[in-house]
Amino acid sequence: MRVIAGTARSMPLKCIEGLDTRPTTDRIKETLFNMLQSQIPGCRFLDLFGGSGAIGIEALSRGADFAAFAENNKKAYECILDNLAFTKLADRSRVFFMDALGALKVLEGDEPFDLIFLDPPYGKELEKSVLAYLEHSGLADEDTTVILETSLQEDTGWISDYGFTVRKEKRYKTNKHLFIERMRETND
Repeated sequence: MRVIAGTARSMPLKCIEGLDTRPTTDRIKETLFNMLQSQIPGCRFLDLFGGSGAIGIEALSRGADFAAFAENNKKAYECILDNLAFTKLADRSRVFFMDALGALKVLEGDEPFDLIFLDPPYGKELEKSVLAYLEHSGLADEDTTVILETSLQEDTGWISDYGFTVRKEKRYKTNKHLFIERMRETND
C-alpha cells in the first residue's frame, strides 16, 4: 500500500496485520481520488473508521488543508500516527483514539467538513449511527460530500431516512462507493 499522488507520492504506508481492517486497494483509491480531484485542494477531510489512515493521508498528500481521523483499534490508531509521521503530514491532522461517534462529538462546533469518508466494518450498521448523528450536526452542511464504502450486497435504501440522498454510486468488483449529500430544502 502506498500514497498514489501529491507531496507524499509513492511513499509506502504501514497497515496492520489480520482481519480487523480492510485496506482500500491502490486501484480503488486511485479511482476514488480521480473522482474527487476537484474537491480535494484546500478541503477539510474526515476519515472515520480510519484503519491505516491511507484515505485521509491521500487527501492530505493531494492538498487537503486538514484531515481528522477516528480509529478505536489501538494497533490501527498507532499505524495512522506512524504513517502521518513518515509522510510528514502530521502537522495538518488530528487523530482520535475513539469510535466514530465519539470523534464526531469531540469535533462538534468545528467548521463543517467538505468530505467525510466512511469505511465501517461491513454488516454492523455503524454507518447508520454516523449518518443519524450528521443529520443534525454542524459538521456536515449542504456542501459536504459523504463517501460510504460498503459491500456490493449492502442495501442502502435507508439513507434518505437520515436526510441524505445518494448523488452517485461507483461499483467495483467487491464493493462500492456511495457519494451522499444532504437533501436540499425545497421552497414550494
